[in-house]
Amino acid sequence: MRTQRQVVDYALQRRALLAEVYSGRVGTMEVCDADPYLLRAAKFHGQPSNVTCPVCRKETLTHVSWVYGDELKHAAGSARTVEELARMATLFEEFSVYVVEVCRTCSWNHLVQSYVLGTRGLRSGKPRRRTAAE
Repeated sequence: MRTQRQVVDYALQRRALLAEVYSGRVGTMEVCDADPYLLRAAKFHGQPSNVTCPVCRKETLTHVSWVYGDELKHAAGSARTVEELARMATLFEEFSVYVVEVCRTCSWNHLVQSYVLGTRGLRSGKPRRRTAAE
């Protein structure tokens, strides 16, 4: 998306957690604990990925995008599709998106990425006023 900024990738954290699981220091019951609301959101709002679940290896993972921001009001804390995110990016000044991967078979879930969307900082058609410091 054109307005995507402040991207944070959690791949290193994911890799470290999976190394702990594979070595036996962390049990699968500790990491396969997806909330029923997250599993339902994956079913209706999720975007299928091409990555197989690293725990059960039975199903491909689903990415669910959660939105948060003061400007969103009642929509904050809800799951949104990619199409809805694109539309919201043009309507709101700034909001955060958190992408969670979830396996609907074993309930593995992990934060994959976070970023900010919105119209803040985009140049509009009219010139903005400059301050004395500029």
